[in-house]
Amino acid sequence: MKRNALASAALALTVLATTGSAAHAAEYLGKSEFQQQRAFSPAVISRGGRIIWLAGQTATVDENGKDITGNFEAQARTVFGALDKILKGQGGSLQNMVTMTVFIKDPRYGDRLVQIRKEMFPSGNFPGSALVTISNFARPGMEIEIQGVAVIGDECSDAKPCSR
Repeated sequence: MKRNALASAALALTVLATTGSAAHAAEYLGKSEFQQQRAFSPAVISRGGRIIWLAGQTATVDENGKDITGNFEAQARTVFGALDKILKGQGGSLQNMVTMTVFIKDPRYGDRLVQIRKEMFPSGNFPGSALVTISNFARPGMEIEIQGVAVIGDECSDAKPCSR
């Protein structure tokens, strides 16, 4: 399946719930050294906003159509890019993700994933996250799949916390 068809299918699987339109980010809890090192938040608080449920994204070709079968790093970057593109189409970005589940085939990819995730979330506001190692994917050559939830236009933020 071509990249545009995959993005269209993913967008079709994205479920939207509209509840507000403020332009703030969610409130990301837990800024301990360990959590920053591993690029995750133990909890994210949101109130209002539009909730976007992102279907699992995979990639065996990059945005230029180049074959990236078996290339973990290229697939991870392409998948994050696909998630960002879906969210930008809804007026947000990758920075609006509040949680993600990451599936990888090889546990040796875990530390590299953390480094890439730090690049993808430079603010240090990392989504809540689970990292799961699996035995295989639906198609040969896939190394990673990421699904998640984003909130766009939330009332909570670091500047205006909802946890207090």
